[in-house]
Amino acid sequence: MNTTEKADRQSKRFRYIKLCIFFSGLSVFAQLYLFQPLLPMVTEHFHTSVGDSSLLVSSATIGMALGLFYFAFKADSYSRKKLMMFSLFSSAILTIISAWIPSLTLLIFIGVLKGFVISGVSAVALAYLTEEVEAGVVALAISMYLSGNTIGGMSGRILATILAAEFGWQNAVLIIGLESLVLGIIFWNFFPESRFFNPQKTDYSLKMKQMKRFLTDSYMLRLYIIAALLMGSFVSVYNYLTFRLESTPFSLSHFFIAFIFLMYTFGVFGTMITSRLSKKFNQNTILKGAILSMLFGIIFLISENLYLVIFGLGLFTLSFFAAHTMASQMTALRAKDGKSSATSIYWLFYYFGSSILGSGTGYILHATSWTSFIIILIIAILTALILTLNTSFQRLKKA
Repeated sequence: MNTTEKADRQSKRFRYIKLCIFFSGLSVFAQLYLFQPLLPMVTEHFHTSVGDSSLLVSSATIGMALGLFYFAFKADSYSRKKLMMFSLFSSAILTIISAWIPSLTLLIFIGVLKGFVISGVSAVALAYLTEEVEAGVVALAISMYLSGNTIGGMSGRILATILAAEFGWQNAVLIIGLESLVLGIIFWNFFPESRFFNPQKTDYSLKMKQMKRFLTDSYMLRLYIIAALLMGSFVSVYNYLTFRLESTPFSLSHFFIAFIFLMYTFGVFGTMITSRLSKKFNQNTILKGAILSMLFGIIFLISENLYLVIFGLGLFTLSFFAAHTMASQMTALRAKDGKSSATSIYWLFYYFGSSILGSGTGYILHATSWTSFIIILIIAILTALILTLNTSFQRLKKA
């Protein structure tokens, strides 16, 4: 085999990359949003408010954002595989430890630390794929990673809810931590080392220039802000929908609510659809269409009819992942050099949006109503749509 060739669709190396990058996304997102469906139980256990309990989710995403800022400078100093392995193992250990923490404050602190270490995966995964995979199948490889994110987020939430109802939320946390440890071991054994990247000493001056260039590039800055607004809206819906469904007029049980997270399946379809459409349509056209579809979906969440809510949530979820897949691809392809910096900044905005909107809207919901909460999110999504209308969003040439 020619070791100078990038992995193509038919190669064994590409199959291992797809499998392991999928597992890494599965582990990251099962852990990152582990507490999201458990918020009502945590609120009751610690005798705290809805907004305060949501800090368990936001703490992990704040840690993720801080980690991504760090890795925007340091990611290229480490082996891609070793950095991702460290992230997967250390985050799994922190999740396991979380099962025995008696204090909400300490649990929030561990969430920040876990988010920080786990950010190593997100900081370099897209850069690794664009470096190691043949250009014609980069979109497929990225879709596999994002599908892992989606299924990890879905299965982690469903499993956590069911396990918590049966064994208590602490044991649910423990089991998911152990499963993440197993995924880390599989990754360690099968993920291929980089062939087209060598760790290099960080040139801080060059990194600052790269980051300044990306942050002053109208195209990239718009993608970053879009990522923050869409992710913040998405996390807000999934943070607080459980509270909505538990109360009147729905009054659903924990077991039934767990399966609402099956809507994440539509996220997998969103990434797949985007991969196919990107071969035929302008990238910005796909992004605009996905954001517009998110708007239609979230409007249905105002309804008091359960079937309309489920339909709206499915459309909203599919559209979010389609938009996120497209925006992340556009970011990676736009950055001809400094890819890890470009993608790290993307994730930085993405998770700050998750943290700020994700908790901020909880306090808004507590002070007002579900309808007012949804209207705030509609405004955020409309703002993202407006940002796609600028003429600087020109079609990128295919890599």
